[in-house]
Amino acid sequence: MVGYDPKADGRNNSKLEVAVAGSVSGLVTRVLISPLDVIKIRFQLQIERLTRSDPKAKYYGILQAGRQILQEEGLSAFWKGHVPAQLLSIGYGAFQFLSFELLTELVHRANKHDTGEFSVHFVCGGLSACVATLGVQPVDVLRTRFAAQGEPKVYKTLRQAVVTMYRTEGPLVFYKGLTPTLIAIFPYAGLQFSCYNSLKHVYEWVLPAKAKTNENLKNLLCGSGAGVISKTLTYPLDLIKKRLQVGGFEQARATFGQVRHYRGVLDCAKQVLQEEGTQGLFKGLSPSLLKAALSTGFMFFWYEFFCNLFLCMKRVHR
Repeated sequence: MVGYDPKADGRNNSKLEVAVAGSVSGLVTRVLISPLDVIKIRFQLQIERLTRSDPKAKYYGILQAGRQILQEEGLSAFWKGHVPAQLLSIGYGAFQFLSFELLTELVHRANKHDTGEFSVHFVCGGLSACVATLGVQPVDVLRTRFAAQGEPKVYKTLRQAVVTMYRTEGPLVFYKGLTPTLIAIFPYAGLQFSCYNSLKHVYEWVLPAKAKTNENLKNLLCGSGAGVISKTLTYPLDLIKKRLQVGGFEQARATFGQVRHYRGVLDCAKQVLQEEGTQGLFKGLSPSLLKAALSTGFMFFWYEFFCNLFLCMKRVHR
């Protein structure tokens, strides 16, 4: 169901249905994984080591960070920046899945030879994510700023954040971190789509027909596996992106510990390696992998669920 299927014999979803299914899958998934996303961002932005032995470290574990945020900022803190995050998820889901369907259809129609499915899904998945990223990058920067700020809040409303950022930092502020985002998103999304498809084939090969569980569980498990693989391989660039996105926002992070200024991707990577070591590039990996497993699993699960629902609705009305 994910990607154009030339063997579907007219049973493919319309482009509108694909966009709606992508948007709704992003919306539902975002609500469920927002707390992990906030913890992950806090870990990524912390200069101090993520260990209990460092007396200056504010956060050093998922459960400890969760308790700390809850005590200091309340339950709503786990959904800080949720409005821009939802706009991000809804827009990104529509752009990504629609672009992916269009690109895979274009490849199938243009290529007369049998091209490897893994490579087609990798390239089309990467390109579709780049298209989606260009469309929603400003919202991603806003989401990161809201999730990163402590108390008292620098930005109280989305409108205030947009106006303040534009006036004080200029229009390019909304594309901070774009370079590492595009560099990372191509292989990340490419691996998501290609690994998801491959894991489904492996799942069907490993489990005999009688032992197979329902289709929804297969989609969830394979999506989770694809999320873990892709996130692990591309994680350092995600961390660098987050560090760059909060540049110029240091005053809002005074209570969280040290802050740094970075001149670009290479400078950020150099400073992290020098001051925090190789492990510094993987800060927040644990909540990130947990989040990736849940978010990617839910993303494909809900996308396939709504695509199937639309097809069933069309059959009923025939």
